[in-house]
Amino acid sequence: MQKADGSQKTGPDIPSNYSRLIARELDLSARQLPRLLVGTGLGVTQFLSEDSLLTVAQQVRILRNALELSGQPEFGLRLGRRLTPATHGAMGFVAYSSPDFLTALQAIHTFLPTRASFIELNLRQVDDRLECLLDYQESLDDDIQRCLSDAMVKALFEFGEFMIGRPLDEAEIYFAHPQPGYHGMYPDFLSGKVHFGCNQLKLTFPMALCREPNASANHGNYRLALQQCESMLKQLQSDKPSYQTRLKKMMLSRPPGTLSEDEAAASLFMSKRTLARKLKHEGSSFRSIRDEILSWQAESYLCDSQLSIEAIASLMNYHDSANFRRAFKRWFGQPPEQFRLNARAKMTHSQGF
Repeated sequence: MQKADGSQKTGPDIPSNYSRLIARELDLSARQLPRLLVGTGLGVTQFLSEDSLLTVAQQVRILRNALELSGQPEFGLRLGRRLTPATHGAMGFVAYSSPDFLTALQAIHTFLPTRASFIELNLRQVDDRLECLLDYQESLDDDIQRCLSDAMVKALFEFGEFMIGRPLDEAEIYFAHPQPGYHGMYPDFLSGKVHFGCNQLKLTFPMALCREPNASANHGNYRLALQQCESMLKQLQSDKPSYQTRLKKMMLSRPPGTLSEDEAAASLFMSKRTLARKLKHEGSSFRSIRDEILSWQAESYLCDSQLSIEAIASLMNYHDSANFRRAFKRWFGQPPEQFRLNARAKMTHSQGF
């Protein structure tokens, strides 16, 4: 791939969390990870680092190894199912907090280079439909291109179905690869009509569908949540790479309160018991870290926004504001309303009013 000045871009810039999702789809243990990393020059420790980046060549080699290890030519579809909006970091946060699917796709077009620099998404309106054209800025062999195309299309469907709240039956998908032997499995993963052997990888959706309001989130509130999480993540960058820090980063990269202990352990390629033991050695626990992050977020919303208690509870994924109030009182020893009043009184006093 070339930069604007015509030079080749070869440095690592692809977040390794995608490859860790590949390892999880393969159900690999930590001891088995070297099989996935053959030919990449990566060690297991580097691979498991939350902040590590891969080159395009390393990412492609991992995908090739995964296809061989899985023995499943439809592996791309299975991987795409794991690529939920929450797995894409800030890009995912911005996209799924967008007011409609069209705005989300525009956000993905803008931010995709920060997540997968060799994949380009372009959008254009043709009559009453939106066309989403996917291009690869690297030369890929047929198997890798088919696998990657399956995964990318399924990932885009994950965004659309999350936001609209139902299958995207009106969609049409045009794959550049010939009809594969597993073509009968596509309806299990993708709604809409699927075509093979086309000139270009393309998805089309009715413009009316793309403009349906986002059923999943309040745009303004979630943009606030994104800014807050980015700010907190920056504060963690200088911390030593302990299991506590890694867990905090994982929690801040997902919607509040949604990371389970089982998922956290699986992401670190260890059992829940092993994770608990390592956290205990650091004087901590999953629940205490979860409470620290949630209380940190709740305090920030109360002090830095005008959101109602009910809106904050919803933003933090409490389905009942009464449960949020109980949790808040456990964290701070007082109800959120009183906490907000006290915080504002302190601020007024400090400003000399």
